[in-house]
Amino acid sequence: QVQLVESGGGLVQAGGSLRLSCAASGGAFSRYAMAWFRRAPGKEREFVAGIMWRGGRTSYRDSVKGRFTISRDNAKNTVSLQMDKLRPEDTAVYYCARDVIQNGLGNPGSRFGSWGQGTQVTVSL
Repeated sequence: QVQLVESGGGLVQAGGSLRLSCAASGGAFSRYAMAWFRRAPGKEREFVAGIMWRGGRTSYRDSVKGRFTISRDNAKNTVSLQMDKLRPEDTAVYYCARDVIQNGLGNPGSRFGSWGQGTQVTVSL
């Protein structure tokens, strides 16, 4: 069973940047698509960004396109989310997740079965 540990969250002013990282251990990583989700207070968890295992195809929710960039390093078993031009509405707990099948697309239609504990991102005005 893969373990996922997120890091890099924090408090930032609107317009600022943060870089989240997710380290995987104890299970397969390189053949699986990965994704970032978030859950804001009082809201449902939502897909933020996903990346196929080869890293060549990515997916983003509309509200973060052009501001967030997902990437991965299969040699280091890590996936990252660079977040620029942050807005107060980006405030949430961010989770990384692994697709349940190998060679998946890592998009909102995928199923994700392994989750990290989350890291808090707070964007102030």
